[in-house]
Amino acid sequence: METRRITVLSAGLGVPSSSRLLADQLAASAKRQLGEAGYDARVEVIELRELAVDIANNFVTGYAGPRLTEVISGVEQSDGIIAVSPVFSASYSGLFKSFIDVLDPKSLDGKAVLMGAAGGTDRHQMVLDHAMRPLFSYLRTRMTQTSVFAGPQDWGNNDGGGSPLSARVDRAAGELVQLLSGEQPHRKADSMESLPFEQLLAGITGGR
Repeated sequence: METRRITVLSAGLGVPSSSRLLADQLAASAKRQLGEAGYDARVEVIELRELAVDIANNFVTGYAGPRLTEVISGVEQSDGIIAVSPVFSASYSGLFKSFIDVLDPKSLDGKAVLMGAAGGTDRHQMVLDHAMRPLFSYLRTRMTQTSVFAGPQDWGNNDGGGSPLSARVDRAAGELVQLLSGEQPHRKADSMESLPFEQLLAGITGGR
């Protein structure tokens, strides 16, 4: 059984936070649907608020502490990312953007990404298309067509007023599973890393 690794990034500040609640629902649905598709899903949830000091120190010193280094490595080795941010001033949070900034931009190239956002009013849902989608497009990721916004009315509401949150979650997670099915773009580089040094050198130099 093939394995698919998903890193879940939650930028919520409270305990619990609506961002984490949404992230958990997206992760659970993706894991379930990956299992139904015949994959072994391994999901790691990262609370970015727990890394806030390490992220700030990285900007000042240029050095990532052990925990931040571990998280960055996990993101780089994952097949897919579920990224959920609260909305502040009509955009993603500063904490969310700061974490993205400490990553090597090339490390996200080709990764499958599902985006989510949580806010206090439906007027904030445009953050997904006008802030988060351009960011992940710049990073050359493969994004699901469906992204999920959750407002106060979504929690515990399963009828009336449009599609319930659970239906939107399942649809978006299903699209992520489609992106994670089959050969993954970045896995070619992973296979080269397992080759003996002599073969890697021959491939780089063209055998010269």
